[in-house]
Amino acid sequence: MKQLSGESWVSRFQGSSDTQTLSPIFRANVNNFLKSLEDAGVRVTISATLRPPERAYLMHWSWKLARGMVEPANIPEKSGVEIEWVHNGANGKADRNKSINAAKAMVRAYGMSNLNVAPALRSRHTEGNAIDMTLSWMGNLEIKDNKGETVIIKTMPRDGMNTQLHEVGKSFDVIKYHGGANDKPHWSTDGR
Repeated sequence: MKQLSGESWVSRFQGSSDTQTLSPIFRANVNNFLKSLEDAGVRVTISATLRPPERAYLMHWSWKLARGMVEPANIPEKSGVEIEWVHNGANGKADRNKSINAAKAMVRAYGMSNLNVAPALRSRHTEGNAIDMTLSWMGNLEIKDNKGETVIIKTMPRDGMNTQLHEVGKSFDVIKYHGGANDKPHWSTDGR
């Protein structure tokens, strides 16, 4: 039996924030990059690694519905996810606003309120080839790249959006998302 969409769905099909769930080659690259970051004193908070396809489905469609980009009745079903996107009003008829409000609650609970692009249905996360992490530091950053050479980063911002840091990540084959600020914490095997 289907259950109405809403915040309660966020606790289902849990993703991981553990690098051990990444694909073997990417895991090794990420762990080496993380060691370099941590040795340099960068604060690292990992929010996501592997994402089950069911979770990706819920995130994708709740994000789109919350922004009115899709009608609730037009969201395709996914095997194993017994969700009802269409909420009814007191008159028993579909209530678009109730459906959108339930999707907005899901978006908030997933922590996607500031995300400017819909999470992909099939992505590097569902393959174990992506990591979402928030990075920050104070002052100049002295960090070693994958060749062991010290890179001094004096430029702003002092977070994961720093283009010099992107080059350091690239030396470890951990590539910053190519879409700019649309998905600030996202790094992967190929920037997608």
